[in-house]
Amino acid sequence: MRASGILMHISSLPSKYGIGTMGKEAYDFVDFLVRAKQTYWQILPICPTGYGDSPYQSFSTHAGNPYFIDLDMLAEDGLLEEDDFAGINWGTNPQYVDYERIYQNRFDVLRKAYDNFKEQDRRLFDTFIEKNDMWISNYALFMSIKDFYDGKPWLEWDEGLKHRDPHSLWLFKEAHSDDVEFWEFLQFKFFEQWTKLKEYANSNGIRIIGDIPIYVALDSADVWVFPDLFDLDEELMPKTVAGCPPDAFSSTGQLWGNPIYNWARHEETNYNWWIDRLHSAVELYDIVRIDHFRGFDSYYSIPFGDDTAENGKWETGPGIEFFRFVESQLGKLPIIAENLGFLTPSVTEMLADSGFPGMKVLEFAFDPREESNYLPYTYNKNCAVYIGTHDNNTIKGWIQELDEETLEFCTRFLNFTGSTDSEFIWTFIKTAFACVGDTLVIQMQDFLELGAEARMNTPSVPHGNWQWRMKPGVCTKKLAAKIARITGTYGRCPR
Repeated sequence: MRASGILMHISSLPSKYGIGTMGKEAYDFVDFLVRAKQTYWQILPICPTGYGDSPYQSFSTHAGNPYFIDLDMLAEDGLLEEDDFAGINWGTNPQYVDYERIYQNRFDVLRKAYDNFKEQDRRLFDTFIEKNDMWISNYALFMSIKDFYDGKPWLEWDEGLKHRDPHSLWLFKEAHSDDVEFWEFLQFKFFEQWTKLKEYANSNGIRIIGDIPIYVALDSADVWVFPDLFDLDEELMPKTVAGCPPDAFSSTGQLWGNPIYNWARHEETNYNWWIDRLHSAVELYDIVRIDHFRGFDSYYSIPFGDDTAENGKWETGPGIEFFRFVESQLGKLPIIAENLGFLTPSVTEMLADSGFPGMKVLEFAFDPREESNYLPYTYNKNCAVYIGTHDNNTIKGWIQELDEETLEFCTRFLNFTGSTDSEFIWTFIKTAFACVGDTLVIQMQDFLELGAEARMNTPSVPHGNWQWRMKPGVCTKKLAAKIARITGTYGRCPR
C-alpha cells in the first residue's frame, strides 16, 4: 500500500504540563493527520526513560512511560483535583522538555492519583494485573526497590535483592506492598489511556508505527530478572557491551553501553523472552520498527570498561533463523527493519529473506564522492523512505551544515531553482513523496520548517537530547491542506 505518515514522539506534543501526553493534544494530532491525508503516526519507544532521558535506555521493555499519563484525564476520572497539578512549574520553555522538573514533580502528583484510586472499584485494575502478570509484578518490584535505594542501579543494591534471593524479595514486597502497587497502578492508567488513543487513531484510519530498540538497558527489570540471557559474569557485571564502530557520526564509534545478548541461552529457551517482547509490541502498535536490525545478523561487541567503541569486534548473531522461528510462533509480523549503517552482504541477504521493508534515508544520499544506494532511483517498492530520522538533523539544519560540494550535488539532483530555505525544504519533501517506496515517513519538524534547534537526538552525545516539543497552534488547517495536496499528487492517499 502506497501511503505516508509523520514522525513525532508523544513527548513532543504540546502540553501545559511540561511534556507531551496521551491527552487532548494527542487526539488533536490524530485529527491533524486525518486532515493532512496521512496514514501513519510514527513514534519513538514509549517505555519509561532511563539514562540520559533516552527512550532507547529504558527500565523495561514492556512498561509504558508514566510521564505520558495525561493529568487532565486523571482529573476526569476523579483521581485528581485541578489544584493538585495546575500550579506546578513544569518548565519555562514550551519548546523543550525540562526532564529534571518532570522527574521532581510528576510522581508526587501521580501518587495523589493512586491514593485516591484506592477508594475506587478495583475490578478493571485486577483484570489488567492478571493479564500482564508475565512482566508487571517484576517491573513494579524493580521500580519500588530502585526508589528505596534513591534511584541506584540494581547492581548497587544489597546482595539478596541484587541476586533476587526469594526470601529477600518476599520481605521487601511485604514491607513495601503499597509502593509496589503504585507502580502497577501507573501501568494500569498508562495502558488505559494508550488503548483509548490507539483506538481513536485506528477508527480514523491512522495506523501507529512503534519502535523497539534491539537492546535493553543494563539498569532494567529485564536484565535483573533474566541475567542468564545476557553476557554477564558471576558478579552480574557485563563482560561486553553494545555499540557501533567509528563512522560518519563519530570518529571513535558509538559506545551505547547496553549488555550484549547471550544468544546461545536465548536459543536454549526457545527465544521465549523475545517472543513475549514481540507479541507485546504487535499488540501495542500496528507496525513495529526494529531498531538496529543488522544486529541480528552480526553485532558489534565492545569490552566492558572501554571508554570508546574503537576496540570492539563483530560477532555472529542468530540470523534469519531467529525470524523464521518467531514467525512459526507469532505469524508474519508487520515489521520495518532499521537497516542503516555499515551493511554486509549477509545483512542484505537476511533482510531480503525476511521480506521486511528496510529503510532509506535521503539525507544519506548526496555524497558526490561515492555511489549511494540511498538515492531514490535505487529504491524498490518494499522500503520505508525517510528524509531523516530522530537521529538526523532537520532538513533546514542539515543543509546549513553541508559542505559546498554535497549541497551542490543535492541541489542539482532535486532540480532546485528557488532561493530560500523554505523553498528547498518543500522541494525536498516533494522528492521524498515521489519516491517509489510504498511507505514514506517525514519528521514533523520538517513540515514546520524548523532548524537544528528542533533536532531530536545527536548520536554519541549523551546529554541534551529528546527535548524538542511542538509549539501550540502550529498544526493549522492551512498546513494540513498543503500536506494533503502533496500527498494526493504523489498517490499516497489510500483511503
